[in-house]
Amino acid sequence: MNLSIRTLGQGPDLVLLHGWAMHGGIFAPLSERLVGRFRVHLVDLPGHGHSRDFKPGDLDPARLARAIATATPPALWLGWSLGGLIALQAALELPDQVSAVVQIASSPRFVRAADWPHAVPAAIFREFGSNLVASFRPAIERFLALETLGSAHAQDELRELKAHVYERGEPSEQALHEGLDLLDRCDFRAQLSALSMPSLWIAGRRDRIVPPGALRWAAAQCAHGNYLELSAGHAPFLSHADEVAEAIAALANATEPA
Repeated sequence: MNLSIRTLGQGPDLVLLHGWAMHGGIFAPLSERLVGRFRVHLVDLPGHGHSRDFKPGDLDPARLARAIATATPPALWLGWSLGGLIALQAALELPDQVSAVVQIASSPRFVRAADWPHAVPAAIFREFGSNLVASFRPAIERFLALETLGSAHAQDELRELKAHVYERGEPSEQALHEGLDLLDRCDFRAQLSALSMPSLWIAGRRDRIVPPGALRWAAAQCAHGNYLELSAGHAPFLSHADEVAEAIAALANATEPA
């Protein structure tokens, strides 16, 4: 697996994993605030951004977590949305590589079930998959609009997401389908009690994709879980970059050896 990883700054290591259809560049407002405190590793997931090569199975959480861990030092891992599934897999499977984990608008289960109301219906993700085949760019832009829906700064956030989504070329259609399948089928709920390191779950109060209740519930299942809710949509690191950066720094400080 040939991953593009851009490293910036100095300090404790921090791995940033983006969401579906995006790339590491989407974290620009956040990484600008972090590079003075951390050595930031911005990963482009397979089939996204500069990680152009994509083979079936490259987005498998266990396989991808091991590949990123091999390419980066032990670090605090942060995942947004889809990227949170990879960060969570790494924390569970490779605890020596992950000092703490931050989940931003990411859920242990993204689709609704009889015992899981904190999610959107699976039909939404399957509809996006069908729309990708029929009409690629409009389907992507509808998803971006959904990511900002409900935010007090929706138009500014949508403008920023649209500016970034194609700046490193279009994501692989195959990777997008595989990513949607991942969001559809992954369920980490039963494993959260095994999470040994500190975790921070950051929710957007107005998020229409991952309801805050999903992250609040997840944080409560973890031995060292913390929950932060911001008045944001699905991308709180865009609208509340200062608050998110401060929360990450506080978590890092709390995990440093005495």
